[in-house]
Amino acid sequence: MASAHLGFPTETVVVFVVMAVGAMFIDLFMHRHNKPISLKSASLWSIFWVMTAMAFAGFLYVHHGAEVASLFLTGYALEEVLSVDNLFVMMAIFAWFGVPDQYRHRVLYWGVIGAIVFRGIFVAIGTSLLSLGPYVEVVFALIVAWTAVMMLKRGEEQDAIEDYSQHLAYRAVKRFYPIWPKITGHAFLLSQKEVDVELAKPENQDVMVGRVKKAKRYATPLLLCVAVVELSDVMFAFDSVPAIIAVSREPLIIYSAMMFAILGLRTLYFVLEALKQYLVHLEKAVIALLFFVAFKLGLNATDHFWHHGYGIGATASLLVVLGVLAAGIVASLLFPGKREA
Repeated sequence: MASAHLGFPTETVVVFVVMAVGAMFIDLFMHRHNKPISLKSASLWSIFWVMTAMAFAGFLYVHHGAEVASLFLTGYALEEVLSVDNLFVMMAIFAWFGVPDQYRHRVLYWGVIGAIVFRGIFVAIGTSLLSLGPYVEVVFALIVAWTAVMMLKRGEEQDAIEDYSQHLAYRAVKRFYPIWPKITGHAFLLSQKEVDVELAKPENQDVMVGRVKKAKRYATPLLLCVAVVELSDVMFAFDSVPAIIAVSREPLIIYSAMMFAILGLRTLYFVLEALKQYLVHLEKAVIALLFFVAFKLGLNATDHFWHHGYGIGATASLLVVLGVLAAGIVASLLFPGKREA
């Protein structure tokens, strides 16, 4: 079979691309309307995405063996679990901008597109850096451990509400566009004529908008929200890519695992939003997994220095990820704590 540059036969790369792109277009076609996504619909679509990932894992098992399939599943499960924290951040962003339920999947769509692009860039850079030597793994381990520590500190300051008007992405958009402060349908940008029409409405008499001479477009809160989501996801990728690299150094394994996990995030968001108050200990499971990943990276790096021979295999890693995730869910059910109203 012809070899691809990603370390796998061309046929494997083609199957991955066809499955991922095909499933993505199905999802976009089914969610093209401005309608809120119900918990039932989101749950069914989340199952669809999981089954798509399992189908690709089955293909890897048949054509490349159990170890490769296990590495993919470990990376996929780890990315899904780590994405939980990112989705909780998105919930806070949507709440701050006041994005209605029926428009959230549109913002998430652009967030997913950005995540796909930036993950590809980060995976290419990360796997290339590993060729520089074991010290890179030490740096990756420190990055992942630092992320876990920051999450612990953030958990102690849950009452603090971030002011996204001071966010770097928010301020960057304001440099290019004047802001129309009200959500107007699903529009990200409004023309001067559309702004004038909105200002003429009685309910907008008190709205103050900065006029800019010859301004062709005004940014709406939806565009500001997309910008904040995109930059937040870039920061998340900076942490999650080193974590997935701890599982495998094969770019296709890393990227396909992240890709299938990311493509299912749009519908998983609505499931987590509905169940957030019942999964109070899930973030602790994410933190525990980050410390595990940092330990695994450190173990791999120190083996190059001292040749101690210790390591954590693909199957063991998969069991740890699934076990910690299950423990977080069970703990949330047994010890629900104080739930939000």
